[in-house]
Amino acid sequence: MTTKPNPATERAPEAIAGALLTWFDAHGRHDLPWQHPRTAYRVWVAEVMLQQTQVATVIGYFNAFMAHFPDVHTLAAASNDDVMAHWAGLGYYARARNLHAAAKAIVAEYAGEFPRTVDELMALPGIGRSTAGAIAAQAFGVWAPILDGNAKRVIARLAALEAKPGTSAYEKPLWQLAERYTPRVRVIDYTQAIMDLGATLCTRSRPDCERCPLADRCHAYANGSQTRIPAPRKRAKRPQHETRVLVVMDEANRVLLEKRPPAGIWGGLWSLPEVAVDADISVLCERRLGLSVENVRELQPIHHGFTHFELRIHATRVQAGDRARIMDASLQWFAATARPGVPAPIAKLLDSPQQTLAL
Repeated sequence: MTTKPNPATERAPEAIAGALLTWFDAHGRHDLPWQHPRTAYRVWVAEVMLQQTQVATVIGYFNAFMAHFPDVHTLAAASNDDVMAHWAGLGYYARARNLHAAAKAIVAEYAGEFPRTVDELMALPGIGRSTAGAIAAQAFGVWAPILDGNAKRVIARLAALEAKPGTSAYEKPLWQLAERYTPRVRVIDYTQAIMDLGATLCTRSRPDCERCPLADRCHAYANGSQTRIPAPRKRAKRPQHETRVLVVMDEANRVLLEKRPPAGIWGGLWSLPEVAVDADISVLCERRLGLSVENVRELQPIHHGFTHFELRIHATRVQAGDRARIMDASLQWFAATARPGVPAPIAKLLDSPQQTLAL
């Protein structure tokens, strides 16, 4: 059993880094796909995917993305639809748009060679200070602190920092401590180690302090505050929104999809045409889509949770007349086998067994 430290224990940076690296050598994650090979491009894509998404979810998407976009030149030359199709399901789609824009900038401004400094990396779309530090450290061995969600939690507990997350009273000292604790040697391993510790032992709920290599230097553990640090954010009840989508099928069993605007929810993805919940479907199809409809059927609503609200999606399936012609450039027919990337709840709706039933 680990002995709890005296609150006055000196938290020497080299002792913390040394204990963490020793633990990492034995228990850290050494087989992540972006580690083999560990190139700047692979590290960058992984770090962007890992924003807001757990490793277990990212691995499959990362491998598929690398198979299709093996280098920054391929990604930069790809179409927006192609990029979004290979991001569909990961969510937070602004990450994919920024990734694509940054790839173009790296090719245009750096001839495809990744910049090596934190400041240069931060100038690229979608790369903040922590992501830039992770790329610089892991790809190039440059000394650079990181402060992703896992690292923040570890350091906040080490210092027993009870300030409210998201405030300057929380962020500023965390960056100062991150700089202090990051060693000048083995910085590649250290950045992975602190993320691994937060992901496996120093978890948000029920941290496993008994097995933590830093427990004897952790002030939150010393005073029993580890379960309330970081201070939980008050979660307001998420508002409920409703929308209706149209599952329009033609005589060839193709589905009509609409390209969404580049910004906003599901920005840049193809999705089902969205209409008002109480819309007159037949009239709307004739006026907006130029379609006559032969059958109208309500499908089972589905629910989808976003960060700030809950969405209830009503779905109406309609059969387009034989002479259906679409003139709007944002609308296009797609066969099931050639469907582009669509948002996860829309894919769930289209892939539901009820979609195979005859009208």
